[in-house]
Amino acid sequence: MKLISWNVNGLRACVGKGFIDYFKEADADIFCLQETKLQKGQIELELEGYHQYWNYAVKKGYSGTAIFTRIEPIAVSYGLNIEEHDQEGRVITLEYEDFYLVNVYTPNSQRGLLRLDYRISWEDAFRGYIKELDSKKPVILCGDLNVAHKEIDLKNPKTNKLNAGFTQEERTKITELLNEGFVDSFRLLYPEKEGAYTWWSYMGKARERNTGWRIDYFIISERLKDKVNEAQIHSDILGSDHCPVSLEIT
Repeated sequence: MKLISWNVNGLRACVGKGFIDYFKEADADIFCLQETKLQKGQIELELEGYHQYWNYAVKKGYSGTAIFTRIEPIAVSYGLNIEEHDQEGRVITLEYEDFYLVNVYTPNSQRGLLRLDYRISWEDAFRGYIKELDSKKPVILCGDLNVAHKEIDLKNPKTNKLNAGFTQEERTKITELLNEGFVDSFRLLYPEKEGAYTWWSYMGKARERNTGWRIDYFIISERLKDKVNEAQIHSDILGSDHCPVSLEIT
């Protein structure tokens, strides 16, 4: 089974930059999107053979997630079932016979860390949600987690320690999640690989220079790790300031 996750930073714009061509070429069984920036009815995609699930933010043109899947799920849920955290379209969960798939767009702490306190509260609620799912069956979690976990996961760690996405508070939260019995699939296969990034600023020719961050992940329940065949970062795919990441499992 092949799964892809991509923060498209506005799906309508991404469609204008070749999204459909890549979608067809990628030929994924499950394709997850973050930051769709859509409301219901603003786009119609003809994706033959795929079931479509969308979670829209209340605020127009903001956040949002979607999943396109060939494999029809047993059940679908949206959000964390916590009203405070379910206004921004950040989570979609599909239940399958053998696992849960969770697509997430984690809140950004923002410039000046204006939203860090909310982010930490959200992280604790989300971790509790994932742990509850994992107690029932294994979890495949994917999406833009808006954090570079370790220094190897961004180009300039020393100058970013007080910036959103690399604060100690945010890094601690992903560590806490992994410590609950989860594995970062990319680092499972490539523990020492440097220069492997999934997001680049639009400023300063960052992508051209590969001055990036790895903030998009497939995180899996530890008991699935022997089923991982490949985990890749597709940095050659343009259309967003993020690139797609993929997971292949048996």
